[in-house]
Parts: sequence; C-alpha cells; structure tokens
Amino acid sequence: MSDIADKHGQGIEVGDTVYTKIRGGKHEGEVEKIVRTAEEAQSVQEINVKNPPKVVFHDQKGKLVAHNPGTLEKSP
Repeated sequence: MSDIADKHGQGIEVGDTVYTKIRGGKHEGEVEKIVRTAEEAQSVQEINVKNPPKVVFHDQKGKLVAHNPGTLEKSP
C-alpha cells in the first residue's frame, strides 16, 4: 500500500489515473511520478515542484502538473 493517498484515503501509485476539479474543469491524467522529498523535487527539471509530497502527471491537454495528493481522486 502506498504512503501517498487521495482525498478519500485510497493509495496512489505510479500508473494510477487521478483527477482534480479546477476552475470549472478538471485536470486528469496517469501518475508519472510521486515526489516525496525536497531532494526528489530538485531532480524534476520539467516543472517547479514545491512543498512535497506532490503527484506529477500530464493532464488531458498535455500540460505537466503537480498536485497535492489530498486534492486528488482516483478514477474508477
């Protein structure tokens, strides 16, 4: 079981599909990386990851995003 969980307490792993509602729409995508520490955050060059833990994925528009795990929901 993952130590990173969505807002319903379900574990999030790399490869899971997650989403969050945002400004009348939503960000949805497959988890590519879970950044747990500040050292890992520095190694993610494509996006500025602050205040880990963060779940990193490309949304449906192809934009790389990083969200707090507690704001996400796993897709059924």
